[in-house]
Amino acid sequence: MKPITIGVAGGSGSGKTTVALNILEQVGFDHIAFLAHDSYYRDGSQLPMSERILLNYDHPDSLENELLIQHIEMLRSGNAVEVPVYDFKTHTRTHETRHVEPQQVILIDGILIFADKRLRDLMDVRIFVDTAADLRFIRRLQRDIKERGRTAETVIEQYMSTVRPMHLEFVEPSKRYAHVIIPEGGFNDVAISMVSAKIQSLLPGVKHNKI
Repeated sequence: MKPITIGVAGGSGSGKTTVALNILEQVGFDHIAFLAHDSYYRDGSQLPMSERILLNYDHPDSLENELLIQHIEMLRSGNAVEVPVYDFKTHTRTHETRHVEPQQVILIDGILIFADKRLRDLMDVRIFVDTAADLRFIRRLQRDIKERGRTAETVIEQYMSTVRPMHLEFVEPSKRYAHVIIPEGGFNDVAISMVSAKIQSLLPGVKHNKI
């Protein structure tokens, strides 16, 4: 059976990864090959750190979509892939990779996955997580300080200089390509359960797994 390819998009801090993880849990990790768009940021190791921190990581060109497309096509053909592991503190790819086996469902999450027509055309289901801008900013601030070693000042500066402008230029307009729009991010249990049930209905023999 041809794998079902699902994309989950939304602004930074929208809760799209929470939605993706909830779908993984409800449908079953052993039925889904999960690819995070963040893993495909281009390697900045050839640049000094002073230049890396000035790059626009919210522009589509900052991501190696060609490699992601190749990996999706390989999984759809029944082949395993080695997904890059990206270090957000150094803005480089590590020497490690994450092995992903082909599954009945390919699930991709990322803020810009609907901005590239080549990626959109590979997706059978496109889900957009729609969350208010103030909540997205607060979540991003908390995450970047806690998980990525940033200061409040650098997070705010990046948000104003690239995150917000790129969201308005690329992310928000890409919402029109979604088949399903989920408001309230990862807290919308009803919408997540409905999406998960639809996925399960397309997979014969898969039992419902409640969170």
